[in-house]
Amino acid sequence: MHDADPTASPSGHRPLTAVVLPGTGSDAQFADAAFRAPLERRGIRVVAVEPDPRRVVGSYLDALDREARAGAILAGGVSIGAAVALHWAARHPSAAVGVLAALPAWTGSPEDAPAAASARWTAHELRTRGLEPVVAAMVESSPMWLGRELSRSWRAQWPDLPAALEEAAAFHALDADALGSVTVPVGITAAIDDAVHPLAVAQQWADLLPRAALTTVTLDEIGTDPTILGTGCLTVWDRVTA
Repeated sequence: MHDADPTASPSGHRPLTAVVLPGTGSDAQFADAAFRAPLERRGIRVVAVEPDPRRVVGSYLDALDREARAGAILAGGVSIGAAVALHWAARHPSAAVGVLAALPAWTGSPEDAPAAASARWTAHELRTRGLEPVVAAMVESSPMWLGRELSRSWRAQWPDLPAALEEAAAFHALDADALGSVTVPVGITAAIDDAVHPLAVAQQWADLLPRAALTTVTLDEIGTDPTILGTGCLTVWDRVTA
């Protein structure tokens, strides 16, 4: 006897919804690009959340709560979005059919995490030098695709961007003990060459979460086709829901 399709609607009328959350300083457009196509191929409705830079985490939690009122959802995200999605699912296991976690950035405290340090430094630079000089420096030092994405989202979130970066950099993700108690299945995609989102963090999540699997990509592959993040998460999520 086969298990029920985890993407099927319990009621038979409402399609499963995935709520996908952007990374620090990013926006709904990139989260949508990463997740929509692979999820919609499954008939899964996608809600890509535009962060409120004045209350990033709160706006993410509001969106998850809102969509979950109509039925259990898939919670997904990139970087801080993945951490918030997992945090929410751990506390609402009956409302989450799973988590799709792309590029997790840290476990537990953000204090020593490269992504949090980068966000704090960028916030300081923005307050000191202003938006356009910092955008120009970021573009110069980043892969072309990342510079293009962040130029758009940073300008859209200005002048609240420094506060948004600082809020994300202070977010306490699930620690090792909490990861071990998560009951929902989790699909993780990490980049092997991303110093800001270390592969070791994704490996730790995959090792500690009771029902999780990990796949890897490269930054160049993400730049060529961001759907590789969502496809990877969904593929390994299938593995742990079977």
